[in-house]
Amino acid sequence: MRAKDRMTQPREAFKFGMGARYADQFVAPQGEFIMEMRDARTGEVLHYSKRKNIITLDAGIQAARYFRDKDEPANSANMLAIGTGATGALLSPDAPDNRQRKLNAEIARKTFSSTTFRDSGGNAVSIPTNIVDFTCTFAEAEAVGALTEMGIVSTISANPLITNLNPNSFPTRDVTVDLSLYDVFINYLTFPVISKPSTAIFTITWRLTF
Repeated sequence: MRAKDRMTQPREAFKFGMGARYADQFVAPQGEFIMEMRDARTGEVLHYSKRKNIITLDAGIQAARYFRDKDEPANSANMLAIGTGATGALLSPDAPDNRQRKLNAEIARKTFSSTTFRDSGGNAVSIPTNIVDFTCTFAEAEAVGALTEMGIVSTISANPLITNLNPNSFPTRDVTVDLSLYDVFINYLTFPVISKPSTAIFTITWRLTF
């Protein structure tokens, strides 16, 4: 009788532990505007509010451009534009839409006076974090009017007086338009009318959380 040796074939098994879903690992950027208006002479607070805003579809294209080439476009999200053209009722305007490519009726824009990293508690820190504040202040004679809309812009020109507005007006969004030729609208906010007089200072901080 001949004995047979039986050998178990070696097997390899790989087990990957994926305890967290992708959705739990990635949070889409979120934006919040903090608005404060004070009387220039007395310092009295005339208005204070916090509001969430819409990150536009064009912001994604702008981000892709930066990932491709850090020097193109030349300017990052560098200005705040403010206007009077939110559609709907003055005290209850239409909700913002992520297809927006510019303000409906821009009356002023200004470069940010400061940018600040924040920790999870909202404290200013000197190291990079996933939370950053962009602050812009309009003086007494600036942005005077019945304000209802604002947004962050990545501009072609560093001069706030020179605008290169996207030719599309909401709700048109032609994706064949070359954004490298125009100011790119990063986010959009509509709000109940805030009347800014020529005696007030209006400070807006855009807090972006990644």
